[in-house]
Amino acid sequence: MTAFVLVSDTFTGGWVWEETAARLREAGAEAHPVTLTRMGDRRAEAGDGTGLETHIEELVRLIDGITATDVVLVGHGYGLYPVFGAADRRAGRVTRIVSVDTGPPQGGDAAVRSVPDPEVRELLAGRPDAPVPPPAPGTWPRWGSTEGIPADALARLEREAAPQPPRTLTEPLRLTGAAHTLPNTGILCNANGQSIAMVEMAVASGPPQLRVFTEDRFRFFDLATGHWPMLSAPGELAEVLVRAAAGDGHRVTAPEPEHEEPSHLRPFLVDVPERPRDRVGRVDLHLPDGEGPRPAIVFVHGGPIDPERRPTPRDAPFFLGYGRYAAGAGVVGVTVDLRLHGLADYPRAAGDLAAAVEQVRADPRVDGDRIALWFFSTGGLLAADWLAAPTPWLRCVAANYPALAPLPGWEMVESRFRPVDTVGTADGPPIVLTRAGLEHEAIAATVEEFLTAAGKRGADVEVIDAPNAHHGFELVDPTDESRAVLERSMCAVLARLRD
Repeated sequence: MTAFVLVSDTFTGGWVWEETAARLREAGAEAHPVTLTRMGDRRAEAGDGTGLETHIEELVRLIDGITATDVVLVGHGYGLYPVFGAADRRAGRVTRIVSVDTGPPQGGDAAVRSVPDPEVRELLAGRPDAPVPPPAPGTWPRWGSTEGIPADALARLEREAAPQPPRTLTEPLRLTGAAHTLPNTGILCNANGQSIAMVEMAVASGPPQLRVFTEDRFRFFDLATGHWPMLSAPGELAEVLVRAAAGDGHRVTAPEPEHEEPSHLRPFLVDVPERPRDRVGRVDLHLPDGEGPRPAIVFVHGGPIDPERRPTPRDAPFFLGYGRYAAGAGVVGVTVDLRLHGLADYPRAAGDLAAAVEQVRADPRVDGDRIALWFFSTGGLLAADWLAAPTPWLRCVAANYPALAPLPGWEMVESRFRPVDTVGTADGPPIVLTRAGLEHEAIAATVEEFLTAAGKRGADVEVIDAPNAHHGFELVDPTDESRAVLERSMCAVLARLRD
C-alpha cells in the first residue's frame, strides 16, 4: 500500500487536503494530511520557538509510525521544505517526493528566499521574530494564483488562514544530500505560470545546474489550474498523485546540441578584429581608434550564471564580439561580469552594474555625458532601475530579446526588477528593443506587456524585429537576416548616443 503524507503551504493546515485525501483513500491509498505546529493556530506570537526544524521532526515521527510499504511525501509551497528535511533523514523509508507547484529547495536555503510577497521578505529582514500575518482578503493572488478555487473554498481559506511562525521561513534547511537522490515528481500548475514547457525551456537555455531535471528520477505533470490545486482541482490532483506514486509522468530530456560546443562558446555573428582592451576589476573597456573622450555602450549580460563557468561573460565570444563591434564603430564598448549567480542576486547585480557605470563615466577616455546601456536576455530585468530614475547622461536603453518581468516561477526575484512597471513612469531615454520572432513564449509575453505599458505611458520605443531569429540569435542564427538586424540595432543606438 502507498501512504501519502500531504504538507501544505504557508498559513494553512491539513484541512486544505480534505477532498484530495478522500479521493486518495477511495483509490485504496493511505492519506495523511498534516497540520504542522502553529500553522493552524491564530494565536501564534512573536518569540514562539516553532521553526523549520520543528516541522521536520514532526514529519520524521509521522514517517516512523507509518506501516505502509511505500511512503510518498507531498509538499506544497513552504511544505516542501519540511518534506525535504524529513526525506533527507528517512531516505530509506521514502519512495518519492512530490513537489506541488514548487521548485525543490537546496541545502542551506531558507524558505523566505522563495516567498513571493516582497513585503513579507522586508518584514522578516527587519523583524525576524515577527509572526507573518496571512494575506488580507482579496490579496491571496500575491502568494499564487487562486484560479479555479470555488467561492466557498476561497472564503474558507481566508477565514481559517493563520499567521506563519517566522522561524519556519528564516531557518535554513539542513540536508545531507540523501533527499536529492530520491525520485521526484513535479506537479506544475499552469495558471500560476508553471508548465512542462517552462521546465524544458529552462533546461535548454537556462543555467547548467537546471540539467538535473533531465535525470531519470524526475517526472512532471501539468495541471490546468492555479497554485492551490487541492482546493481548485482536488480530484485531478488525487489522480495525478496516484500516477506519480506509480512512476508515471513526463520526462524532460536535454535537446540534442546542434553544435559540439555550448551556445555561449559559439563564434559571434560577425568576424570583428581585436581592439585594445583595458580591464579594471569587473569592467573591460574595448577602445576605439583615435583620441579624445568617446561615448560608451555598456553591455549587460543575463543570468543566472554559474560562478564556476569559464569563460565568464566578458571573456566569452558573445560579449567580446559586441565590445569590439562597438569599438569599431567609434565608441567605447564596455563589458562586465556581474555577480548574478542566482535568482536572489538581482539586487547585488544591480549594485555591480551601477558601480561599473560610475567607473566608466569617470574614465577620461569616456564622454561621461553620453552613455547607453544595452541589456540582453534576463539581464533585461536590471533595466527597471534605470527606467524608473533616468539621468541626463543616459542617452539610450537598448535590449535584445529581453525578459522585462520576472519569468513564471521566478518568485525569488524582487518585484523591483519589473521594467514593465517602470517604463514610461519618468521622462527617460529612448529605448531600442530588438525582438526575436522565434522567442520563448514566456519571454515574448513580457515583451508584449512592456510594449503595451510603454504605449499607454508614451515612452519612446523603437522596435527592431528579427522575424526568423531565436533568442541569442547572434550565436545560434548566423544568417544574413541576423547580421542585418545587428547592424540596424547598433546604428539605432549610435544615433541616439550622438544626438
